[in-house]
Amino acid sequence: MELIFPTYVASYKLQPKINFSLRDKFICYLGVMQTLLLAAVPMLLISYPLMKMIGIRTSLPFPSSMEVISQLIIYFVIDDYANYWIHRLCHLKWMYENIHKVHHEYTAPMGFATLHAHWLDVVLFGIPSFLGPALVPGHMITLFLWLFLREVESVENHSGYDFPWTLKKIIPFSAGAEYHDYHHCVGGQSHSNFAPVFTYCDYIYGTYKGLQLPQKTFEETG
Repeated sequence: MELIFPTYVASYKLQPKINFSLRDKFICYLGVMQTLLLAAVPMLLISYPLMKMIGIRTSLPFPSSMEVISQLIIYFVIDDYANYWIHRLCHLKWMYENIHKVHHEYTAPMGFATLHAHWLDVVLFGIPSFLGPALVPGHMITLFLWLFLREVESVENHSGYDFPWTLKKIIPFSAGAEYHDYHHCVGGQSHSNFAPVFTYCDYIYGTYKGLQLPQKTFEETG
């Protein structure tokens, strides 16, 4: 969209002073692919026997729409709560300095930076995504749809754009890109806006900071 509709998307950019070249994006992409080879591929190799063990169905009949919707809601709630606490854990001094700091190298995130992280970070944040299906197993189609929606949501959070069609404009207590941009912009000093999908955990546990980005630029924060 930046390449095809640059004028249109510019008005929705959250940190307009920061722009990444194609070279910057490609370097980020290469780093992400390296991390995926270290973390995601081994997880994929063991995923099928694990899915069979916890009871994920792969045969007919296909699940009903009500089953799919109800399970997706459960998965989102479980993932959101577990993800919130893992994220807070990663901002403890030792965890941040040795693991999570890599992900915060981009104080103005972009889509490719979603998985720009230490390999252990990818593993830790992958646990909540499989926790729901493990506790409430369903059909493989539901699992694929869940992982697709969760990844789309995560990329949108890191996109750096607050588009008018995002879910946060429709669903109450949704986080979204602007919410997560604040968390990245503050960087290592951030002890707020940990929620990935919904903001209720930040409200409940006193870590809600809102949407207003601090008056900093990427150059000022390094």
